[in-house]
Amino acid sequence: MPVQIPDDSDFSSFKDQVLSEDGWKSRYNKGGVTVWCREEESSAVQKLKMRIVCKDLPAETLYDVLHDINYRKKWDSNMIETYDIGRLTVNADVGYYSWRCPSPLKNRDFVTMRSWLPLGNDYLIINFSVKHPKHPPRKDYVRAVSLQTGYLIQSNGATGSTLYYLTQVDPRGSLPKWVVNRVSQFVAPKAMKKIYKAALKYPEWKRKHNPALKPWIFPEQNVLPPINPAELTLQRGDSLENIDESGLSEEKTHHSDDEDS
Repeated sequence: MPVQIPDDSDFSSFKDQVLSEDGWKSRYNKGGVTVWCREEESSAVQKLKMRIVCKDLPAETLYDVLHDINYRKKWDSNMIETYDIGRLTVNADVGYYSWRCPSPLKNRDFVTMRSWLPLGNDYLIINFSVKHPKHPPRKDYVRAVSLQTGYLIQSNGATGSTLYYLTQVDPRGSLPKWVVNRVSQFVAPKAMKKIYKAALKYPEWKRKHNPALKPWIFPEQNVLPPINPAELTLQRGDSLENIDESGLSEEKTHHSDDEDS
């Protein structure tokens, strides 16, 4: 299926979905972090939504942190590898990301199209999985599928903001129920707090690391090779390996860093 680069209506639709309360069930609400889940009739993959209120962080700082691939390597301890593949437009690109799953689960990776848009006092970043001919599935990872993932950052005055994260990811496998439960109860809240803590330290870090380089704001700084959208197709889960890990027990797992207190 050919790929469509998101337009303004796609961003508005994503924002409406994030702010909607219909069908969402609260799974966690503590310390300024809330996590909701929603079952989807059209898909076996549930949606997960998170919110963290950041009283002392401007929206612009969070936006920069979520974009800055070099800084991510400093704070995202579950990430194995990430890199940009190429640019599509001034506000869309394609990239690769792999992350550690709790042992003995196999590690996962993605190839996604990412788009971003400042919209008034809001900032939005959305992505979904695509196929790129030069970046096929690798033997050492399970290629997962982002059906829809994104961030909404809302400004709360000059010094505060609220960060939302919504994701619907097909892990390409039958995961044990304890994994699903742990994601909403432990991994998701810790991940939001980790972004918050990283953002607090970002201004100082950025002052020492190419402070003027922000290609997500200044597209003329983007030196990625161009990609023709015709090279890409939408990544569907049914064309990928599907593994059964549902029998793996929790006792044998090594917890990821996102669950450390």
